[in-house]
Amino acid sequence: MPTPRIGLIIGSLRAGSFNRQLAGAVQALAGDRFVFDEIGIADLPLYDQDDDADFPAAGLRFKQQVQACDALLFVTPEYNRSIPGVLKNAIDIGSRPGGSNSFGGKRVGVIGTSPGAHGTVSAQQHLRNVLAAVDVAVLPQPEIAIQYREGQIDADGAITDERLRRRLQSFLDRFEAWLGG
Repeated sequence: MPTPRIGLIIGSLRAGSFNRQLAGAVQALAGDRFVFDEIGIADLPLYDQDDDADFPAAGLRFKQQVQACDALLFVTPEYNRSIPGVLKNAIDIGSRPGGSNSFGGKRVGVIGTSPGAHGTVSAQQHLRNVLAAVDVAVLPQPEIAIQYREGQIDADGAITDERLRRRLQSFLDRFEAWLGG
């Protein structure tokens, strides 16, 4: 079986975001189990149904990148107990215009980190609801909603917190098995 191609969608635009660090650490931990392709969302225009007849080039690029992947991994922060607006906008673009849902039938993993006491629990629940609406199957367990703490991931992207490493390894093991089944 060929190595699964995983589209990596990071829900934060900030260059030094904690979730970008987490995404890098997960990629390193996964080794050669997956091929990761980051699918950028920063250049996507706000979704406007008036543009459906002449869909924006950035939107078409995003849709094609999603379609080219075997599965997706969303890595998202939590903003005001939900997902960032840019992430919701990307999902809206990927599922439009009607009849051209790029997400339909995809398998997806969801992880995230945020400084709040509950990490990204609320954001992940909201994201799971949105993804269900666009015909996505989300890996049910383990849920990885990490409370960000300085030093869990070092400047080189290595996971220094052993408990976090075990949780992420468990997630990758489950994700790999789920994709193969």
